[in-house]
Amino acid sequence: MAIIVCPQPVAAEIGLEVMRRGGNAIDAAVTCAFVQGVIDPQMCGIGGCGVMLVHSPKHGDALLEFYATAGSRAREDQWERLFLRQAADRYGYVLDGWVNDVGYQSVGVPGTVAGLHEALTRYGTITWAQAIEPAIPLARNGFPVTGYMHGYWTTDYGPDVVPNRQRIQATQAARAIYTRDGELFAIGDSFVQADLARTLERLADEGPDTFYRGLIADQIASDFEANGGLITREDLDGYRVNVVEPLRGTYRGLSVVTAGPPSAGVTLLQMLNYLEGYDIGAHGWPSTEAARLLIEAMAWAVADRELHVADPHFIEVPTGALADKGYAAKARQVAAVEVGAVHDRPDTTQVCVVDDSGNAVSLTHTLGSASGVVTPGLGFGYNDYMNCFDPRPGQPNSIRPGKTRATSMTPTLVFDGDRLRACIGAPGGTKIVTAILQVLVNVLDHAMTPVEAVSAPRVDCQGEVVQVEGRIPLAVSRGLEARGYKVNRRTLSYDSYFARPQVIAGEKDGFLHGASDPRKDGGTALDTETE
Repeated sequence: MAIIVCPQPVAAEIGLEVMRRGGNAIDAAVTCAFVQGVIDPQMCGIGGCGVMLVHSPKHGDALLEFYATAGSRAREDQWERLFLRQAADRYGYVLDGWVNDVGYQSVGVPGTVAGLHEALTRYGTITWAQAIEPAIPLARNGFPVTGYMHGYWTTDYGPDVVPNRQRIQATQAARAIYTRDGELFAIGDSFVQADLARTLERLADEGPDTFYRGLIADQIASDFEANGGLITREDLDGYRVNVVEPLRGTYRGLSVVTAGPPSAGVTLLQMLNYLEGYDIGAHGWPSTEAARLLIEAMAWAVADRELHVADPHFIEVPTGALADKGYAAKARQVAAVEVGAVHDRPDTTQVCVVDDSGNAVSLTHTLGSASGVVTPGLGFGYNDYMNCFDPRPGQPNSIRPGKTRATSMTPTLVFDGDRLRACIGAPGGTKIVTAILQVLVNVLDHAMTPVEAVSAPRVDCQGEVVQVEGRIPLAVSRGLEARGYKVNRRTLSYDSYFARPQVIAGEKDGFLHGASDPRKDGGTALDTETE
């Protein structure tokens, strides 16, 4: 049985077809990722970065890190004088001129092409060209603009953030993609990306070297040189994927495998360790007591994340101490803390795949918030991964050439002995880790099906205010307020603020089933016998 779940139905169907033709989970994930970059171009793409967690019965577990890194022209104090304030939503930093969020200086060295190639080379069975091929006609021939895509284009995140309508037109080449006669494409219009199709064809024909050392690299480097970017030809040539052991922990006797720093797997383990001291399942969901326990776990772990989690190649991260169960036990003895955390915006995507040979993949990849930069003739957007580097020198997440910033991407696998119990990941910024926590608790403690687990109403605590989804009962939000929490009851019943987990999990029938969070495009989960 082969299962693939992701927020984009078309991409899931194409990934499933790869497995029907004999490909494995890694083949499907890589193929799906290329398609996602075409049909969801603000969330991800070949100008982005990510992290992939792979379980292979033959090769074991591995974490492939392909985060965007600061270019060699970056300096720790380069934006110190431009610093205005931390953004009101606590996602990143507001600088004079928005240079860290939109435009050429906001872009980190892209890692997606290298990461997908590394995964396919190590674990795949199809060729590089075969993995890219399904994405090409979607770019060349176009597809209808979806409601979610158009909604993103017209969303304004507030006074501390460049409006998306402006963001996606930050350069002339980007404006040419997203507008016609100066107007944004409407829902249902055919969205054609001819330059991207040609770039994907070249990438398929010439391999990833053309992106980092060949003609595409030359175009990227020349464009960034001409426009004051921080990335050089040498940065592209020197980019490498890190293949490391994943971070491991346990929860109620189950093995948890996740991504270590600078990702948020250690934060997830902290939360699980905290909750392990309580019978949260006995309270049901939604309930005031279960919500209180979740909020306290979040507040404690997120506070540590801001203080300690950074790029371990540059900063010593006390991962073992943070993930120690004794540390969580001590935390349970004190009151929950108030915390101000850095918030990612929900501009990321995810794919989870399990094949009939037992291979499992959780892949999270992103453009950050998208820089608005498109190199003329290449047709793809770049990440704005520089936006969450701290512009103040001397901080854990301060800028350094070659460094990546902390991220909440948290691909995770859960095992009961040798049996896969859950494969999960999510887009949604810092709400990724809190959403994954709640879906896992829903599956493991509340005995929900995967569909029930991703659809259940959600809470989140990233700062001084507890956010509760519109479907949370009034009795629960009032109960939290009575216990001293500041509660913001959100207006939407299915609110994409809370991240959008994709999960494959075992049910009572002994089989794995998949579910995609309905907070984006209704979601999709495909589950079928391989042919």
